[in-house]
Amino acid sequence: MDNTNQRKALINSEIALFLRGLIIGKVLTLMVIGGLLWWLFKPNFWSRNSINSSSAQNINSVSNNNASNNGSTFQTVADVPTASFNYGGSTAWASIRQLVDSQIQSDRPELQLRYVNPVNGSPGSRSGIRMLLDGKLDFAQSSRSLTDEEQATAKERGFTLEQRLVGMDGIAVVVNPLLNVPGLTVDQLQQIYLGKITNWNQVGGPNLPITAFSQRPEDADTVIFPSNSELKGQAFGSNVQYVYSTTEAVRQLSKTPGGVYYASARSVVFQCSVKALPLGQTSSQLITPYKKPMVPPEQCLHQRNQLNTEAIKNGSYPMIANLFVIIKQNKGREQQIGNAYANLLLTDEGQKAIEQAGFVGVH
Repeated sequence: MDNTNQRKALINSEIALFLRGLIIGKVLTLMVIGGLLWWLFKPNFWSRNSINSSSAQNINSVSNNNASNNGSTFQTVADVPTASFNYGGSTAWASIRQLVDSQIQSDRPELQLRYVNPVNGSPGSRSGIRMLLDGKLDFAQSSRSLTDEEQATAKERGFTLEQRLVGMDGIAVVVNPLLNVPGLTVDQLQQIYLGKITNWNQVGGPNLPITAFSQRPEDADTVIFPSNSELKGQAFGSNVQYVYSTTEAVRQLSKTPGGVYYASARSVVFQCSVKALPLGQTSSQLITPYKKPMVPPEQCLHQRNQLNTEAIKNGSYPMIANLFVIIKQNKGREQQIGNAYANLLLTDEGQKAIEQAGFVGVH
């Protein structure tokens, strides 16, 4: 081999060594840099994992807390029978039937409820309880307590009746919106319906004859002579004019300057064509059935008066109507559905729905 070829071979060998060294050097450099980066970011990686883990625990904790705070719902009630049932009773329960019962049947489709009107007479607490006693209803809705007579009739027929409290309402007294009277005591209201107070000037109002409207006591959903009163069973005076329903009474009041009527507060406080009066045990302790300030009739269509739920709940409002589910205690299907319906209304979800319907819950 001549000198030229020897030099070429030497150069090629040196170039190969140089390239191999360069490649090895770059690989080592990348490994060092990669290791450094891994080490630098290793704490953040674990920190992020720790944060994510902690966040997940917090989310689970919040979720569990929300689940526990949601309370009882229609879905949590056991022993709800799968069938169709008939019920009826108090007209004061109308908004509960519209709002609450529809929610119950949506959540518990296995339960079908059918409201039944009486064949003869007007719907109400009395007719509903009578139909329950006669086997025409599976349970009844009432806005008054059971009477001794109703309990005795049940006993004669081999069972008992239970009244399960599920809500509260006030008894409001309403008059023509133009009538200027400060309010009434419970005693004054009773004396009006006994026919002993006949002019508004006897209770601080104008010289105007009183026209008292009422549903017939046997059909009325609310009572102004409670069962624990000495006036229990007293007959109304001859001055009282009887109406079929609250709707008819409100219509009559709007055109009768001296008219007065009492009914479920939920049924009349929101009405625009009548005015609710403050009530009290004494004339110095009058409580409004509506939240103050009162919305005047000319603004009522845009902003309705609201029920004074706080006064009803704390007992300061003097006339309360309790809402009862009347259950036939006969160890049969009627008792099962009555218990189930009452339990549904007494869930947290049921109580909230009752309040949304305009009443006061008992929880």
